[in-house]
Amino acid sequence: MGLWKSTATALEMIKWEHSIFALPFALTGAVLAAGTWPSARVLIWIIVCMVSARSAAMAFNRLVDARLDATNPRTASRALPAGALTGGFVAGFVLVAATVFFVGAAMLNRLTLELAPVALAVILLYSYMKRVTRWSHLVLGLALGIAPSAAWIAVRGTLDPRIIILTLAVLLWVAGFDVLYACQDFDHDRRVGLNSVPQAFGLNGAFWIARLMHAGMLVTLYWLVGSFHLGGVAKIGIAVVGMLLLYEHLIVSPRDLRRMNAAFFTLNGVISVVFFLFIATDVLLRR
Repeated sequence: MGLWKSTATALEMIKWEHSIFALPFALTGAVLAAGTWPSARVLIWIIVCMVSARSAAMAFNRLVDARLDATNPRTASRALPAGALTGGFVAGFVLVAATVFFVGAAMLNRLTLELAPVALAVILLYSYMKRVTRWSHLVLGLALGIAPSAAWIAVRGTLDPRIIILTLAVLLWVAGFDVLYACQDFDHDRRVGLNSVPQAFGLNGAFWIARLMHAGMLVTLYWLVGSFHLGGVAKIGIAVVGMLLLYEHLIVSPRDLRRMNAAFFTLNGVISVVFFLFIATDVLLRR
């Protein structure tokens, strides 16, 4: 298989287009830090760091989980268990993506470069968490949740405690929908001994925990609005996010997971973009 074809297969494997989940929250952090649009240079390097870090993390996850994926009917067709890619190529892909991430961090400021190894460790180590704890969903939430705080540092070169509120909100959002997503693998995970909230509390319990996490996200977002003295546009945006989350929970249930992909991919992508647009608009209108 040629290099370009293998690369295209790797990008399909990691669903790189789903970078949209965390990227709008990173951009929100950047806009809040700048009080307006950051410079084009800073925005470009933030995007480079976001996409490369996520690409490294996803490829690493596929590499670490290749044997487990081969035993799961839902994931057996992925590139590694299906033989479409070799482990060596994917390992090389991880190294290239990580290198791009470090270059991007170096192009921003000293603190982003100093913290880059910490950020990379968090997003890579998530892949092992389901082997040791039922709360791996929270680690995934942290992996995406550090994006707005990282973007703040990219703009200002320092960390303001207020932006950690948005990190907490993203953590709860991601952990909640990952709990729902893990319900699809309930039987497989029990068979191979992987840990998850659904395994520990059952499907009904998992759905209630996801609902509580998403309710906590909304409360945290309103806390964010107060901390940054944002106005009505931001509050409307959070209300819209709340309605989208409610719809997400209405289209899936412990007895019917058929629309999980729609809830997981489509709706969560919309949620992140909607949130960014409303917060950015509020900030720009208040200049």
